[in-house]
Amino acid sequence: MTDAATTTSAPLDAPRRRELALALVAERGFVRVAELSSAFGVTTVTARADLDALERQGAIRRVHGGAVPASSLLEAERPDREPTFEEALAASVEPKRLIGEHAASLVRSGQSIILDVGTTTLQIARALRARTDVDDLVVFTNGLSIALELEDEIPRFTVVVTGGTLRPKQHSLVHPLAGSMLDEVHVDLAFIGCNGVDPVHGVTNANLPEASVKSLMMRAAARSIVVADGSKLGEVHLGRIAPIDAFDVLVTDAAAPLPLVAELEAAGLAVHLARDPKVDP
Repeated sequence: MTDAATTTSAPLDAPRRRELALALVAERGFVRVAELSSAFGVTTVTARADLDALERQGAIRRVHGGAVPASSLLEAERPDREPTFEEALAASVEPKRLIGEHAASLVRSGQSIILDVGTTTLQIARALRARTDVDDLVVFTNGLSIALELEDEIPRFTVVVTGGTLRPKQHSLVHPLAGSMLDEVHVDLAFIGCNGVDPVHGVTNANLPEASVKSLMMRAAARSIVVADGSKLGEVHLGRIAPIDAFDVLVTDAAAPLPLVAELEAAGLAVHLARDPKVDP
């Protein structure tokens, strides 16, 4: 955090905390609740209350885990704009969690896997952390958020970051150099995120550099699993990752449109619907 947040010894009153929090959001573009809690010496409940108050004033916009500047709201409404990682993290939270848990259940001890960048694959990483029955796992990723999520599991998991050029706002590593390591490895499973899954146009992504890396990840894997919540079925975006029949499995949520699921299955793609066991035992 900034010096103003970390060098103050006396407790800060609410107006001063919120002033500093607003400055940090404006400076960084995204600030986590946990960071504000630690910096200001308050509980996470108080930090959330500060952000909620700033949002009511129209000064910031709350997203999952923290806040972004209010100015990003208008930017986010542009239909041609790729959402930031934090904006995507705030969308379809429960379906992504269920998809992550189902996808993680496909992994076995001793395997090597690729976790592509993305908020759904981040949920796979979190689900793998929770699986105490899995060890000796090697995870390759081009997502910095995923690498940090798994850091505490070392040495139970070996975590390898692909390298490459950092894409701002997505926390992903792309060309040049991202493909160098992928050309040298062969893994058991690759979990690939995307922006669209269409029976005719295949699996696509909004960003061309990321789409290219995703294709390389598939070439490095014995089996490729695409993970996408139901809202992405039928969507088509700029960068084609691969045709439908290049994937072994699609893991999506139970709200996925059934006619599209049937079309994808007819095209040769096995579809797993991740369900909540509390709702659909």
